[in-house]
Amino acid sequence: MTKEKEQFIVDTRLSAEPEIGRWLWALQDARQRTHEKLAEVPAAAVDWMPPHGDSSIGTVLYHMALIEADWLYAEVLEQDYPASVNVLLPHEHRDAHGHLSKTEGTSLADHLARLATIRGLLLEVYQPMTLADFRRPRPLPGYDVTPEWVLHHLMQHEAEHRSQIDALRVAAGRDQPQI
Repeated sequence: MTKEKEQFIVDTRLSAEPEIGRWLWALQDARQRTHEKLAEVPAAAVDWMPPHGDSSIGTVLYHMALIEADWLYAEVLEQDYPASVNVLLPHEHRDAHGHLSKTEGTSLADHLARLATIRGLLLEVYQPMTLADFRRPRPLPGYDVTPEWVLHHLMQHEAEHRSQIDALRVAAGRDQPQI
């Protein structure tokens, strides 16, 4: 049986604007790589806390969804979250000590569903966007930002946390052989 040939080709069809389509393809590729790493995470490792007090995989996944929603609504759309997003993201970003708010008892499937919902909302905003709006700076109190830069930032953010998730998975496996 012949293995299907892999395709390493950027697909611009996620938007009518090919330039935006490239960025959205790259964003989706980053998410696919995260999914590949998460496929290796046993259920017991989602809430496992490392001895040095870092975050759990579940906490990192919640944080990723919250940050993506925050950049989408606060920066790109310049508006508050709709009620439906508040329901998905009920926890504050950080606790009183500045650490990521811990989330426990949420399955990997539920974390993935939250990420997928937020990503779907982002795609609904970006796919019909014009190139002019994509590159239009949003003036915020401390900085100006474009939707284009937001996608760059979200890809970087996801890649950094994908590495953290994999390190947590490995550490959880060492700490608890039954995982």
